[in-house]
Amino acid sequence: MPAESNPARDADPKKLESKRLEETRDVDESLPTIRRRVDEVNVVFTVTDKHGRYVKDLKKDDFRVIDNSRPAVEIRSFRSETDLPLQVGLLVDASNSVRDRFKFEQASAIEFLNQIVRPRYDKAFVIGFDVTPEVTADFTDDAEVLSRGVRALRPGGGTAMYDALYFACRDKLLKAARGGTVRRAVILLSDGEDNQSHVTREEAIEMAQRAETIVYTISTNVSGTKSKGDKVLERIAEATGGRAFFPFQIREVSDDFAVIQDELRSQYALSYKPADFKFDGKYRTIEILAQNHKNLHVRSRHGYFAPVQ
Repeated sequence: MPAESNPARDADPKKLESKRLEETRDVDESLPTIRRRVDEVNVVFTVTDKHGRYVKDLKKDDFRVIDNSRPAVEIRSFRSETDLPLQVGLLVDASNSVRDRFKFEQASAIEFLNQIVRPRYDKAFVIGFDVTPEVTADFTDDAEVLSRGVRALRPGGGTAMYDALYFACRDKLLKAARGGTVRRAVILLSDGEDNQSHVTREEAIEMAQRAETIVYTISTNVSGTKSKGDKVLERIAEATGGRAFFPFQIREVSDDFAVIQDELRSQYALSYKPADFKFDGKYRTIEILAQNHKNLHVRSRHGYFAPVQ
């Protein structure tokens, strides 16, 4: 008596696998596909009055958002960010041009990190740069490790400031695990004179914007007048929603660090849905207005790059 036919046994295994894939594809195509569209923009910003004092008690209805010259469809979330975890990068120009005041800047930076980094909550890293960026202390909440990283910096060589900022944002902040909402910032100490970078100023700014990082710059120029490098530092800070500081007196450096620390604890954050949003990778502008408060100044990053679908 002939053996009972078994299609699963007798069929060509390759044909069966092909048939199984076809059936799976048919089933998959019959089901609704759920895609999460990332069309929500997050912005961190500060508000100051006409005297430069921080205003910390405003509400969602006090603000309007203009995205690419059009009002946002809606503000989806709003909060005062007085206590968010921080991810901070300290970038120190270790080129020959800053040798004269290097020790004082190191001491001021160590004091800043000791005060702002809270164990098990905030994290920071230290990068020194001349012709190349060097991580002397990687992401940590240990103030002593960060202090050793600052003390390990030694001045010498040319200046590749744009490369250092690009590296810090792309390789450190953009890749850092968030574990929830965090605030990202870079404090950049330099004279702003770049003579070695492979990326341009605007490419470094773009990377900071992609990493949603605010850049604060502290000039090391002690000439008493603003230099070409100082204007570069202003451009970087303004484009990312930060501030540029020009401490022509050495003792003012620690004061500037204190202002940055205060600002990082005095910010707002909101998320909104833009009108006419396109997943095209193009740059879109942001303007946040404190409506009905004409004497208030809002400072945020100038824009962002839309994701590509």
